[in-house]
Amino acid sequence: MDHAPLCIVGPTASGKTDLAIALAEHLDGELISVDSALVYRHLNIGSAKPTYPHHMIDICEPEEVYSAARFAADAKIAIDDITGRGKRVILVGGTMLYFRALFEGLNPLPEADPELRKRLAQQAQREGWPAMHKELQALDPDGAASIHPNHSQRLLRALELVMVTGKTLRELHRSDGKLALTSSKAPVYLAIAPLKRSVLHERIERRFDQMLERGFLDEVRQLRAREGLSDALPAMRAVGYRQLWQHLAGDITLPEARAKALAATRQLAKRQFTWLRKWPNLTWIHTDESGQAIMAESSEPQDPSNLNQGKSKNGSKSNNDECQPKLTLFQCALRYLEGEFRSNL
Repeated sequence: MDHAPLCIVGPTASGKTDLAIALAEHLDGELISVDSALVYRHLNIGSAKPTYPHHMIDICEPEEVYSAARFAADAKIAIDDITGRGKRVILVGGTMLYFRALFEGLNPLPEADPELRKRLAQQAQREGWPAMHKELQALDPDGAASIHPNHSQRLLRALELVMVTGKTLRELHRSDGKLALTSSKAPVYLAIAPLKRSVLHERIERRFDQMLERGFLDEVRQLRAREGLSDALPAMRAVGYRQLWQHLAGDITLPEARAKALAATRQLAKRQFTWLRKWPNLTWIHTDESGQAIMAESSEPQDPSNLNQGKSKNGSKSNNDECQPKLTLFQCALRYLEGEFRSNL
């Protein structure tokens, strides 16, 4: 039977992985990680790498540059393998660009140019990222307007693309040739998040402190000792790793690194919410402080912080199904899936 792929999405620290594991056990499925940090070996503590088996975890070295296009190609192989053995495909993660690359395709863009990227990173270290942003403004004003001057990874990639191709980012995105996963059934998306933003921030802080207790700083120290690994590479731009690298380099104190890492993780969650607000056919399951499910909400994707009165962001009443009496996140997700999506599953 051709099952619809089940996608568990949501902001960081929302409980996606635990839910996905429970669903995989119950539905005879296998998990595919959709996380840009988990693809790297040796990034274990700071990436909250799960021990339960996932496809697309530990598939490359941290010195490598792993792209969304490469993820889509690798994930298609994993999906064929899972479905070929009669298992259900469950994708879980918060890197929404990877989901889009897999299910909608990406415009064919040049592979990363290691030498050019290294020169640009060195220039950024000398001059600062705001200066690099001004350089992109001179080459591609519209493209620069869409990227924050401090978003170093996007800025680096944008400069690289413009310099390699001689085209603006808009021109590149107009190109044809998208390749996406073909399936007889559209993916089913469940988004998991606490109803209150403050709860998510508390979870982020608690999880980071637990990572430090488990030896996160030593993990980064060992990574810094690897020949060929630098903080300009994507693996070391991951939240937490970047800030602890700066601390070990003597640039900031450990308390400053912690504060910066927490702020960066909150910003990551905010960007994930931005993606999800625009995502079609998405069902939210909101949780309370204890992680119990509150409601399943199938409507216009939005930030759960706007849902305290059960209204969508345009003011209309949302279609909420209360998960009462209080259910675990797994129980609510399973009940919703077996009811709303029985024909697809």
